[in-house]
Parts: sequence; structure tokens; C-alpha cells
Amino acid sequence: MIAIPAIDLRDGACVQLVGGSFDKERVRIADPRRALDQWEFAGFQRVHIVDLDAAVADNHDDNRNVIDDLLSATSIAAQVGGGVRSSERVDELFGAGAYQVIVGTRAIEDPAWLESVATRYPGRIIVAADVRERQIVTHGWATTTSLDITDTVERLNAFALGGLLVTAVHVEGRMNGPDLKLVEMVADRAAFPVIASGGIASIKHLRLLDFAGAAASVIGMALYTGTLNARAVAEEFSE
Repeated sequence: MIAIPAIDLRDGACVQLVGGSFDKERVRIADPRRALDQWEFAGFQRVHIVDLDAAVADNHDDNRNVIDDLLSATSIAAQVGGGVRSSERVDELFGAGAYQVIVGTRAIEDPAWLESVATRYPGRIIVAADVRERQIVTHGWATTTSLDITDTVERLNAFALGGLLVTAVHVEGRMNGPDLKLVEMVADRAAFPVIASGGIASIKHLRLLDFAGAAASVIGMALYTGTLNARAVAEEFSE
């Protein structure tokens, strides 16, 4: 399993939210390049970049220049997402240097569109399934759907995906541990790599996720607060 540090963008800054709530912002770094340089210097081989503003508001593009700047500033592989709801935006991100593109709400709601972008970019599209108590949430975690995560995974198995990012929203940013049962359940059913996110706060948590079948894990709050030693994590959980 590999560990991937998160760079979540809000109003041009790098932030970390508790429980997915915009009202509970715990970390803010005005210049996201500082975070990128920190994680690259620590030895991480991938980075996870998400435009939180675009995820909750259509046509919100305030962070596009920030994303382009981050992609041009790093040589490590970047998976990028947040509000990616058009084929044109997918093309733009790959053109800007993204290694993989993360799609969420539209991919869940529009299987035909997902099939089209996954066919054009086989193995390079990651679907983000944000989950609260086994139910899929969309539009930046604001809408709880009737979709169950296990049923969703079975439908997604038909596509040539590069992975499925499963964020346990109910534990996100709380550093009380990941939802291991959720990860194990998804990994058992998925025909593609599973990337786990939410609640990670220790090396033990990472090892348990590895044992549960996760191919990768995205880490945010624990790295930004220093709860996890970035160099130690990058060294043990690398490609």
C-alpha cells in the first residue's frame, strides 16, 4: 500500500476540514505550494489534489490556476479532482499534467459519461465514492443519496478504472481511525485498486488498511497537524 498526502483547496488556500464540514476548518495554509514542497521533500511519490470549492459549486473555477501551478511545480504523480463533471475538464487536467483524474458526482449519476471518459483514459480515471454510514453522498458531501456503496462498486466493476477512492465522511478529519470494515467490504468486491481516506492518525491505522486490502491511502489532517511523521510514512508506504 502507498500513502498519498492530500492538498485540499479552498479559496486558493490549502485546508483541512473536520467531518467534511466547511464550518469546521482546522488547518489553512495560504500558499498550497508550501504543502506540496513539504510532502515532496518528505519523500512521497504521489499527491492528492482536490478543489473543494468546485466540488460544491458548479462552474466554480477560482482554484484552477492554483491547480495548474501545482501540477507544473512537481515531478511526482498527482491525482486531481473536485467538481470534475465534464469531459473537457478531464482533458484539461490531463493536459496540465495530472497523472490521474478523480471524478465523483457525475460519475455516480451518469454511467454513460463515466464509460466514455474511462474508455478514453483506461486506468487513469479514479471514481470518488464519498460514503456516510454506507450511503453515497454527492455534491461535496452535501447530498445523501439512496445508493449503497456495495451496489455502487458492483456497477463500477464494468469500467476500466484506475481506482476507487472511498472516503468515509463520518470519520474524515477526526483522526479516530479509519472505517476498516467499509474498506475491507469494498476491497473484497472491487475489480480495481481501492484508495482509502478518512480517520487515519497512526502508522497502525495504515498497516490495518493495508491488511484490509487498500492499495493506497490518502492522508490529510494527521500529516498537517504532525500527528504522523511524514518521513516515516513516506518511507514505509511507498511504491
